[in-house]
Amino acid sequence: MKVYSLRLLWVLFGSFIAIGLALLITKANSPLLLASLGGTTLFLFALTGAPAAQPRAVFGAHLISSLIGILAYQLFGDAFWVYVLALIITIAILLLTRCVHPPAGANPLIMIQAHASFIHLGVTVMAGVSIIFLTAMIWSRLGIGSKKYPVSWTQPSPPTHNWGIWDD
Repeated sequence: MKVYSLRLLWVLFGSFIAIGLALLITKANSPLLLASLGGTTLFLFALTGAPAAQPRAVFGAHLISSLIGILAYQLFGDAFWVYVLALIITIAILLLTRCVHPPAGANPLIMIQAHASFIHLGVTVMAGVSIIFLTAMIWSRLGIGSKKYPVSWTQPSPPTHNWGIWDD
């Protein structure tokens, strides 16, 4: 039980540093712009070995989903149907490219709500993801009872095209 308590404290402290740095460095004028990074922090620090925590999924999903949200807002505004369409397109593309990182599923909605422009893709989203990623990578090498992160740079998420419905 003592090892689990130490591991929990280690995960919490690393998460605190990562999300704190991401908010501080990106100087997000609204924490809403980085809301999905809270879930990313959970994956990278606590679920280190999960396919959805690997760089392909983390960077791919945040980039794709944010870009879809920004494009949807820039082209169509922020009507209700735009939110729905952007999310459905995001789900389809993330599944087809096998770059599923669940927290990034919120990004199209966040980008539309924030009336985000393309600058947010780099300055806020990718900078925030990179900070959390680098912190997790360093933290895992210093860590208590953790695997080295990342486990695999290119592991697809989900691992197969069946999306949990049947065996390949």
